[in-house]
Amino acid sequence: MTIEEAQKAVDRWIREVGNGYFSPLTNMAVLTEEVGELARVISRTYGEQVAKPGDLRHPLSEELADVLWVTLCLANQTGVDLTEALKAGLEKRLTRDRDRFRP
Repeated sequence: MTIEEAQKAVDRWIREVGNGYFSPLTNMAVLTEEVGELARVISRTYGEQVAKPGDLRHPLSEELADVLWVTLCLANQTGVDLTEALKAGLEKRLTRDRDRFRP
């Protein structure tokens, strides 16, 4: 699935099943929640923190997908083409940071 296809699939679901988008501000809060859940899984799996019962009830892949879902929602409702945004971001890093990490 391409990024464009993902944006369209999310939009279709939101319009046909989800009863419309939350406001961008609400989706920003939801994204923050989802990033926190992702951080919990990563810190307990790859960091020094020890998982408590229930901390890892959702796998890393699910938490990453939740973050992506809300990101796609925000892009859709604000008119951002994420394919073009990613291309621009890559180009910026290829030029600006070309020699940044070389010894």
